[in-house]
Amino acid sequence: MNEQQTLLNAALREPLAARLRPETIDEIVGQTHLIGPNRILRRIIEQDAVSSMIFWGPPGVGKTTLAHVIANQTKAKFINFSAVTSGIKEIRTVMQQADENRMFGEKTIVFVDEIHRFNKAQQDAFLPFVEKGSIILIGATTENPSFEVNGALLSRCKVFVLKALSEDDLFTLLRRAIESPKGFGAQQVEISDDVLKMIAVFANGDARTALSTLEMAVLNGDYADGVTTVTVDTVEQCTSKKSLLYDKTGEEHYNLISALHKSMRNSDPDAAVYWLARMLEAGEDPIYIARRVTRFASEDVGLADPRALELAVAAFQACHLIGMPECSVHLTQAVVYLSLAPKSNALYMAYENAKRDAVTQLAEPVPLHIRNAPTRLMKELGYGKGYQYAHDTVDKLTDMRCLPDSLLGKVYYEPTGQGLESRFKERLEQIKAWKAAQEKK
Repeated sequence: MNEQQTLLNAALREPLAARLRPETIDEIVGQTHLIGPNRILRRIIEQDAVSSMIFWGPPGVGKTTLAHVIANQTKAKFINFSAVTSGIKEIRTVMQQADENRMFGEKTIVFVDEIHRFNKAQQDAFLPFVEKGSIILIGATTENPSFEVNGALLSRCKVFVLKALSEDDLFTLLRRAIESPKGFGAQQVEISDDVLKMIAVFANGDARTALSTLEMAVLNGDYADGVTTVTVDTVEQCTSKKSLLYDKTGEEHYNLISALHKSMRNSDPDAAVYWLARMLEAGEDPIYIARRVTRFASEDVGLADPRALELAVAAFQACHLIGMPECSVHLTQAVVYLSLAPKSNALYMAYENAKRDAVTQLAEPVPLHIRNAPTRLMKELGYGKGYQYAHDTVDKLTDMRCLPDSLLGKVYYEPTGQGLESRFKERLEQIKAWKAAQEKK
């Protein structure tokens, strides 16, 4: 074991993330929408008015940390439950103890990490103690609590949504880790702001990942004359990332998503997959890419292949459910499919053209015959008068006009002959021919 490792092992007896865990609300980085000045959760904590709550947010954003801070600040007994290891018997034993403690004026905060992993019976075991006030339940979940927490329990908890940390938040946290005595403050660590920002980008909103990466980088840094130097190369080795990392709010971010979009539009699957890989391997949020791919499915493919939207939405859901790295193949499937699909921007053009008229003619009244008439007064005013119900006709068509008078004859949707849109074009032409024939009668 070299001198550097000996020094580090003596100083780092527990993980960096654990050593830096905030003890007060002011030490928490991020979540200013909840714990900033005069924000709701800060007021609740400072006024010691804490009730049962659910923290919902992605990994590494401070759910457990907030629970610890609340326990410290409210001087409550803190019990940590794991949904993986805790059974109903253990839950009831601890709840009964909390019930007894309440009689002596002692508060008990029960923190349940990954509460979505508890089955209904386990969640129900908390319910009577939450109702009686024997415990303050704080649950943490990465899944939508509306679906994963049973209704009876959820109705007794306030839900707070935590956000992924920004790169600025993570940079602040990493700089604190370098300077704080709880972190590497007692050592001489040379690391530039650019390298810290590189780690912040890689962590993708997750404080635990950021601190773990920093810890690994310092452990593997170049040690000489009492100084540990951490370079870009050190971080790349620790993260298996080359210099693909980029500022997700800067120019390169938009250049790459533009390259992906235009490669798909140009029916070039090889280029599209390359730009997709460039973004994913650089740490881009797959959900962001999935949103853009879904938009492309309607903007550039549309009714030329209606299944394109289905596939894009399925890929989006896969990204949401399983994340990286597994969802990379789902995005690849969507990107290749969209690259090879027939192209049409007719839907995009239809909306853009209609939007121009809509924003310049906002006061244009809805024709009386297609207005809803739920009351007698509305009927007396002529609402719905002359309305023709298409299903009552043989052809399922009527010659009723639906645009305002000032826009009669206006055409927004002009289908192309690409792919399946040729069928929609043929159908639209039949409809227009039928209506033109009716007008001549």
